[in-house]
Amino acid sequence: MPDPVLRSWQMTGTGEPLLLTPVSRPEPGPGQVLVAVQAAGLCHTDVGILDDATWTARVGPFPLTLGHEVAGVVASLGPGVTGWSPGDRVAINPAGTSRPGLGRDGGYGPYAVADAADLVPVPDGLSIELAAAGTDAGRAPYRAVVVRGEVGPGDKVGIIGLGGLGQVGARIAVLRGAEVYAAEPKESLWPMARDLGVHAVATDISSFGDVGLDVVVDFAGFGSTTAAAIEVVREHGRVVQVGMGRLESTISTNALILKQVTLMGSRGGTVEDIAAVYDMFASGDLSPALELIGFDDIPAALDRLRAGGVTGRLVARY
Repeated sequence: MPDPVLRSWQMTGTGEPLLLTPVSRPEPGPGQVLVAVQAAGLCHTDVGILDDATWTARVGPFPLTLGHEVAGVVASLGPGVTGWSPGDRVAINPAGTSRPGLGRDGGYGPYAVADAADLVPVPDGLSIELAAAGTDAGRAPYRAVVVRGEVGPGDKVGIIGLGGLGQVGARIAVLRGAEVYAAEPKESLWPMARDLGVHAVATDISSFGDVGLDVVVDFAGFGSTTAAAIEVVREHGRVVQVGMGRLESTISTNALILKQVTLMGSRGGTVEDIAAVYDMFASGDLSPALELIGFDDIPAALDRLRAGGVTGRLVARY
């Protein structure tokens, strides 16, 4: 029977509000680990899952406890699991086979079951809240900038959008030795961009058309931003698409072909990507802005994300 003390914020269908539901403690199966959730990051993807049937078709079954940015401690081990012990501080790679908050119950509840191969150790001294955010808000920009974008010393890099992912991506590019140009329509965020080490910032990436950008990473994804990235990147340059503000874009195939631009999407990532981000966190070189909230605040915080009223990264503590 469900335990009224154990509660999860569950989704029942597209357009429906989250319901606070009593749940039972799950048991890990072979090769799995039960994680007692201590912190869960809130992501704009959750807003898309709640609102857009295109997203909804890719997740479930329902009811589903959302929350794919999960960190906590190992509560118990399933049969055959080695290398982990109860009490270990861990995070779950949301891009692996476990799919917390996407294909099985996630972090907006007290427990999450994960495949052991998806666990990432949380280094001593790293806060569990930052560890939770790093599973996606760290992993996704790291993969886009370093793995897909291949950003290195001396590159001129455009970053579109300085939200929760973009500000991390910009800082990672700076740490990689790149000269970074950021496009962010909210001028209130410009001082933060300079604090991150960004070389120049403007409202639109088109302002940097004469720079000769080697790579542009679009963390906004509003269609027009993708089109502008293709227009401003240099000949033989790379455009990495991360943001999904819109799920379609109209681009100039003329510019794409004549400049021989490489246009690629970036998603997923590995436990090694997350571990690399944790190393940056632990060194102090990468310090994304977090806003900590309580477990009961999750629905209202998602409403703020929906309205565009969040500049950093929201993390709930169970």
